Amino acid sequence: MFKIMVTPRFGDIDGLKHVNNTVLAVWFEKGRNPIFRMFTPDLDLSYEKWKLILVRTEFDFIGQMYYGDDVEIRSFISHIGNSSFTIGHEAWQNNELKATGKAVIVHFDFIENTSLIIPENIRQELEKHLIEPEEAK
Repeated sequence: MFKIMVTPRFGDIDGLKHVNNTVLAVWFEKGRNPIFRMFTPDLDLSYEKWKLILVRTEFDFIGQMYYGDDVEIRSFISHIGNSSFTIGHEAWQNNELKATGKAVIVHFDFIENTSLIIPENIRQELEKHLIEPEEAK
């Protein structure tokens, strides 16, 4: 599992004084960076080097998050297929689970416009972070 801390910015807050729901997508994407590095270690976004494409994302909001307290983003692998894998996410504030989510990512060749089998060495790295969402807590 990968963990990062994010500090809500003033601009992340809405009129009800809690973290706006649009911010979670950005925080969860930031939590995916260590996984992205398995495929592209330098995170080079050039067309020839980047090999991942996001095909699905979803969020469940469990509780409100507020300005003034850091949020821990936890990311882990919840499923590995032939060419795709699913990343689970959780957002925790003050030791309480506030949101969950997942992202389905496909290993992809942008030049050939086709999915690719996940290489065995990367699959083994992904498997090191494979856990069920209930185990993530």
